[in-house]
Amino acid sequence: MTKSFFNSLNISYKEDASLRNYNTYRVNTICKFLVFPKTVEELIHIIKHLKENNIKYYMLGNGSNVIFSMDYYDGVIIKLDNLNEVVYKDNLVTAGAGYSLIKLSLDTIEKGLSGMEFSTGIPGCVGASVAMNAGAYNSDISAILKEATVLTPDNEVKIMKKEELDFAYRTSFLKRNKKYIVLSATFELSKGNTDEMKQLVEERLHKRNDSQPLELPNAGSVFRNPEGNYAGALIEKADLKGYNLNGAEVSTKHANFIVNKGNASGKDIIELIEKIQKEIKERDNIELKLEQIIVR
Repeated sequence: MTKSFFNSLNISYKEDASLRNYNTYRVNTICKFLVFPKTVEELIHIIKHLKENNIKYYMLGNGSNVIFSMDYYDGVIIKLDNLNEVVYKDNLVTAGAGYSLIKLSLDTIEKGLSGMEFSTGIPGCVGASVAMNAGAYNSDISAILKEATVLTPDNEVKIMKKEELDFAYRTSFLKRNKKYIVLSATFELSKGNTDEMKQLVEERLHKRNDSQPLELPNAGSVFRNPEGNYAGALIEKADLKGYNLNGAEVSTKHANFIVNKGNASGKDIIELIEKIQKEIKERDNIELKLEQIIVR
């Protein structure tokens, strides 16, 4: 039924598709359908069809903060890559959910707009980054967001102001209410010096390359830093740096990163996460909170 529905509306999709190239851990989960809606209207048709037929689905951004827990996802993965229009108006920039956050950051710097420098190293898409309130260097999306256009669970397009999104550290109303889908976001920036911003970004890039395992498949920081402490330091003190489980390994460069050094599965990564949490709880009586999202 779903396949004929996609064909009838000329919707772009892949059947029994590998998600290896759609998640930064490079986990080889296979999904029943991988769908690429071309417009908001097409997305609405897809969501309506899936709900009416009780078919599970998951909205996937750049896959830079997710862990697929299964070998086969018996549902539909929706990618909003085609919702990638960008509009500039004075110091406001509106970008589609599928637009790369890194590219948008670099674009705004070139245009002499300041505010997104913190996000030049965040490998997510605009939509997912807004939902999780992505951040770095003591700044985050909530500091620059003006409003977001979302698709509600009732399939209505609605503009939500920053104040309605209830932002907090690495979370928001949208992350807690996953049936709301970000379609686009408007950021309010300020005038800046392009050369100075480029220099700052370059300095930060060098530091990241030196301190983070960017050369290996990973999904960024695994755990939130506990108040007054650092997750990486706790993991290192527990002598877990370099611990390997079927190719999933605690990075030897930064202990708050897990890297895929072979063909680790999502289950392997999750098992390693649980081992780390258990060890730190027993050793330091601290519960490490996962920053990444497990897709079950």
